Amino acid sequence: MRVLVGRARHQASALSAGLRDLGAEVLEVPFIEIRKPRSYKALDTALKHLPEYDWLILTSVNGVDALWERLRKLRMGGRPMRHLKIAAIGPATRQAIEQHGVKVNVVPREYVAESVVTSLRRKIRGKRVLLARAKVARDVIPRELRKLGAQVDVVEAYETVVPQSSRQRLRAALASQQRRPDWITFTSSSTARNFVALLNESRGRVDRVHTGSSLRRHLKGVKLASIGPVTSSTLRALGLPVDVEAAEYTIPGLIKAISGRPR
Repeated sequence: MRVLVGRARHQASALSAGLRDLGAEVLEVPFIEIRKPRSYKALDTALKHLPEYDWLILTSVNGVDALWERLRKLRMGGRPMRHLKIAAIGPATRQAIEQHGVKVNVVPREYVAESVVTSLRRKIRGKRVLLARAKVARDVIPRELRKLGAQVDVVEAYETVVPQSSRQRLRAALASQQRRPDWITFTSSSTARNFVALLNESRGRVDRVHTGSSLRRHLKGVKLASIGPVTSSTLRALGLPVDVEAAEYTIPGLIKAISGRPR
């Protein structure tokens, strides 16, 4: 089985290694590139005022890495974190936080924004919350927590862009009889949108008008695997099928879904 892994280059190893362990041939073509924000002003200001916050919410390993990199740049160490309660969207994010010696107080049962809100529902009224995330992201967490009486500050820690260097490689893989994948993996809504953008001749808007029959021709006989319901919803909104969705919204869960092993 040949699987095309579309994670960012520096994050593909765990998914690729797990698939190879099961005998798959893995082709890595990044659908997403992580970049520093154009300005760290908002993030740095928030970090300098960490003692004023009650909660910190982190929704990705990228956010964790960016936040601690700025703490190092600002020479703040870990002391400003000690009074904070921290929520992580899933086990990978929790592990990344705990590697810095910081306790994680909340990990939701399901690793999506809605479940983060549910986990904090009775803990958040009257509290001040810092959410560090990508430049473009769903607004479920700040919107719903504000409805629950929290004061939420959202700061950009990084941004995701379409890696233009992947355009030719992706098209070549889909056009090749020898390298054409049996499966393509999607680990976020950004990977789904960027995948369509990479196949989009106009390099412009990404919507159903630009996908349609031409995109389905590219994908004839190829199955698509989604890490969870939010990513699946994005794929379907783009006019793409979802052949399997991970029962647990993690990389190991995605590997199980592709392999067909018991959940």
